[in-house]
Amino acid sequence: MESYKDFFLKVKGKDAFPFQMDLGEQPWPELLEIPTGLGKTAGVVIAWIYKILQQDSQTPRRMIWCLPMRVLVEQTKSNVEVWIKKSESYFVQLGLSIPTVHVLMGGDVDDSWVMNPEQPAILIGTQDMLLSRALMRGYGMSRYQWPVHFSLLHNDTFWIYDEIQLMGAGLPTSAQLEAFRRIYSVARASRSLWVSATLNPDWLATVDMRPYLVKARHLKLTTDEEGSAPVKTRRAAVKRLKKATTILTADNHKQSARVYAETLAQEILPRHVGGTTTLVVLNMVERVQSVLEAIDRMKPAAETFAVHSRFRPDDRKRLNQKLSDIPDEKGPGRIIVATQAVEAGVDMTSRVLFTELAPWSSLVQRFGRCNRYGESNDSGGADVFWIDFEPDAKLESPYDAATIAAARAKLDGLESASAADLPTIDTAASLCPVLRAKDFRDLFNTDPDLTGFDVDVSPYIRDADDFDIQLFWRDLAQGVDEQSQPTREELCRASIGQAKALIDRIRKQELRAYRWDSLDGKWRTFQGNLRPGLVLMFDVKAGGYSERFGLMTSLKKPVDVVALNSDNDSSETLGADWRSRLAGNVELTHHLGDVEAAAARLCESLDGIEEQTALLRASRWHDVGKSHVVFQATMHDCPLAEAPDKTPLLAKSSSCRRHQRKYFRHELASMLAWLEQAKNEENTDLIAYLIAAHHGKVRLSLRAIPEEKGPDGQRFARGVWEGDELPKVVMEDGETIPAIRLRLDLMELGEGEMGPSWTARTQQLLDTYGPFRLAWLETLVRIADWRASGAEQEGQA
Repeated sequence: MESYKDFFLKVKGKDAFPFQMDLGEQPWPELLEIPTGLGKTAGVVIAWIYKILQQDSQTPRRMIWCLPMRVLVEQTKSNVEVWIKKSESYFVQLGLSIPTVHVLMGGDVDDSWVMNPEQPAILIGTQDMLLSRALMRGYGMSRYQWPVHFSLLHNDTFWIYDEIQLMGAGLPTSAQLEAFRRIYSVARASRSLWVSATLNPDWLATVDMRPYLVKARHLKLTTDEEGSAPVKTRRAAVKRLKKATTILTADNHKQSARVYAETLAQEILPRHVGGTTTLVVLNMVERVQSVLEAIDRMKPAAETFAVHSRFRPDDRKRLNQKLSDIPDEKGPGRIIVATQAVEAGVDMTSRVLFTELAPWSSLVQRFGRCNRYGESNDSGGADVFWIDFEPDAKLESPYDAATIAAARAKLDGLESASAADLPTIDTAASLCPVLRAKDFRDLFNTDPDLTGFDVDVSPYIRDADDFDIQLFWRDLAQGVDEQSQPTREELCRASIGQAKALIDRIRKQELRAYRWDSLDGKWRTFQGNLRPGLVLMFDVKAGGYSERFGLMTSLKKPVDVVALNSDNDSSETLGADWRSRLAGNVELTHHLGDVEAAAARLCESLDGIEEQTALLRASRWHDVGKSHVVFQATMHDCPLAEAPDKTPLLAKSSSCRRHQRKYFRHELASMLAWLEQAKNEENTDLIAYLIAAHHGKVRLSLRAIPEEKGPDGQRFARGVWEGDELPKVVMEDGETIPAIRLRLDLMELGEGEMGPSWTARTQQLLDTYGPFRLAWLETLVRIADWRASGAEQEGQA
């Protein structure tokens, strides 16, 4: 393998800065603080690729690139794919798998990485999608898949938290998660790296992470690096700093947003320089839209457009691509009005910058979007104007008054926004809810409570005024019930306030919002409280969206429907067994053998698993419950009374019949059968848990569904009734499982005839293995099942 210096030059096309060499040649730091525009992303990613090629034991196989804003995701993905492509030949020469790149953000979730935990991969996503999955409450996905994503995001993973000054409540959560991985055992070593141009280590000093920060390595530019020509040109780029004439006051904000927008537009246009970009960064989406409208009314020659997070994917992608365009020097130039979406990580520059007052760390990032590379130095430099707020006015803002006041104090008397002239970052961490160990452990249970609600993890992911839900629009003239689940192309992020405003407005038109009921698989009129993670459907007649302005609840023109061309798995219902439906029949004993063999191969590819014997045993038994008469009636497409006479026992078939007992779960029958037969076999409870959890629908708790009905006077849960019998099953290798009568003593608290309750057993497992290892083992059984089923579908098994 060639030197890292030569490898970096080949992949990036440029010589590495010293800090980039350090990343590739030295042990990983925990903190990386490098000014904007110097290649932090390239430094980390190319170093990871090099260390994966060297099979470095301290470099996890999965890199999780966590970004605070979705505008950064696609640009990061594009760059990473280029670097992976340029390094492919090295992987081929060494006979190693080439890393794959995947995106996880609202409306765009690529889950193909899940099937291959032994392969290197880079996942790039927003903190909403990634942290919600790391907390076992993944936004926009089937609840039954939560444990799988949780497992793969905590084991053998390298978390990169980029632009951490923008993470808000997600930042202390990232620190706590790293601490939990160090406190509890993990199945595969993982680590974290926090990255920013404006980084204060004290931001990470949470209650559980604080002891580990003492030894944390903090990588920054050396004095020699700061004095080098490329760095000095950027750090000393000319950026004259002045206070704007326009001031955001309580009166003009509350009484007429148009007054502020008109005044600011009249100040912006005379400052714009033809052939260049003028960037206007405002703190609220609504103000961005108002100012763009005001500029449009003035009919400037320059191109104008808005950038914020409330666009559908295709519109957002189009706008993001335009951001990095370089305007024609002889043309009228362009004026971009944006939110914090362009504050960090976006590869763009401007000749003139207007920005509303914001926290100091955010202002430093915004200044970095002006004369970014020193390109305006030879033509007189660049100009930055900051927009003040009326002191003590209560304005709608994502920032608290004290933080704004501190930033104003730093700006007072400052005449240059050049990086070399700016004061240091000393802003204290904002006050946010901190996830404690007990609360984190409680999240391992994925069952909703008896009222149907889950623990709300949103306070640990976003600041309280930045919670997101997702909206989409359909033509409902043909009815609601026939509508399919939304695709990524349709979804648009909305704050809770925006969603409420749209719902309140359309009530006057006798229109409604609809949500998907995952228990019954139906669309229901939304009548509850708005909460993060919700996906709501609206009629196109409701309006509220346009390609130019994005989500704007006051718009009444019907919304254009997006063409549907992809699927979403969040519609999976509790009773669904869609994985059991194939084009042809698969015998039960054949499938059990296939899954056991797939599990063995998976363990081998992961260089062995300590609990391999338990995994293989669970894989062999996972679907024994499919011999139940209810399941066989479904597979053979016959009434229950005829099912006992049908042969052979099937694991999969082409039948589309629904189970004739609502909510029936075959994995519960499998687990109960195992416990009846296993007696005191080693790891009995672990194997029972892995059997029960292999669809994510029977895990820590064992109770009937609130609407479930069963025989009077008998225990029942998930479609399994006390006294149900499973027939004899003879495995392909000759092992015989005798006919078994199922009991449900485990539902009761305390000790029963079958021993401890299911709750007691699973809590003991959680104590013994910890959440990360237990989820890892659970996931491996599920992946083995999926792989075997995929091979059977293709006729390869």
